[in-house]
Amino acid sequence: MSTIPTIAFFNGTGGVGETSLVYHLSYMFSELGVRVIAADLDPQANLTAAFLDEDRLLELWHTENDPNTIYQCVQPLIDRSGDIRQPKIQEIEFNLGLLAGDLGLSLFEQLLSDEWAYTLQANLGALRVTSAFWRIMQAAAKEYEAQIILADMGPNLGAINRSILISSDYLITPLMPDLFSLQGLQNLGPTLRHWRSLWKETLHKNAEIEFALPSGDMQPLGYIVIQHGERFDKPVRAYQRWINHIPNAYHEHILDSKPPLETPDSYLIGLVRHYRSLMIMAQEARKPWFFLKPADGATGSHGKLVQFAYQNFKEVALSIAQRIHLEVGEP
Repeated sequence: MSTIPTIAFFNGTGGVGETSLVYHLSYMFSELGVRVIAADLDPQANLTAAFLDEDRLLELWHTENDPNTIYQCVQPLIDRSGDIRQPKIQEIEFNLGLLAGDLGLSLFEQLLSDEWAYTLQANLGALRVTSAFWRIMQAAAKEYEAQIILADMGPNLGAINRSILISSDYLITPLMPDLFSLQGLQNLGPTLRHWRSLWKETLHKNAEIEFALPSGDMQPLGYIVIQHGERFDKPVRAYQRWINHIPNAYHEHILDSKPPLETPDSYLIGLVRHYRSLMIMAQEARKPWFFLKPADGATGSHGKLVQFAYQNFKEVALSIAQRIHLEVGEP
């Protein structure tokens, strides 16, 4: 069965910019002519809040029996009243749709945790629960005729994120040049390999299953370094040593391989700058940094920074597309 490629953005530690990357890359892929779904699978729903205003959020979250959000799609599983619901995609703009997040999604965590052991025993009911995110995203992508799914996740190694990662074809790891990001790789790599192994064994037991399941490849696609980060007001230059450690740490912990031979590392997808001076303008205008106009306040040096941001995210999006053999156009 043909499936739509899903890329999860995940580090395992908070504050590394996953949500911002998914938000901006979703717009950039759309700009490049790729039909994309941004899937907000983080119970904090920050990606959805970036796309939609508060009035629209209230409308989505308080409409009962209407699958406008990821939680409303899995609610029948939680209530034991049925299977997943067909999701409704929120149209953000041409070529860009949102699978909206929901604060209620945290209620799904316990069920996913409880069903994991039964999943590994090839229990069909448990498999439906564990594969719920994948089946919802694939249904949404087919309905929307999407070419790619970008999934935002919360910063932990809990049951929700295990299910999301199993649902993912590829994994991109955002990294800040600091100790916290690199420390997260030590926990993430072995956990990924363990989950992948267990899922592959489970799939082998279910060759004749009556419904489709994710392949659970979780292929590490590479990492994106968020430049010019600051933590606790330390100067930027203090992080150069952490930048130098990233390639070896990524290969050792995520790839379980020897240090990279290439310079620069072939798994480096790109560098993304912190556009802090554009942040307030972008939030008020409700648009990505690289779509800000002089009418939004992006004049002078800010205008030049907008142009830089556009080229920056375009290069990152093109690098991702090349790695997954996705055809893109030109804006």
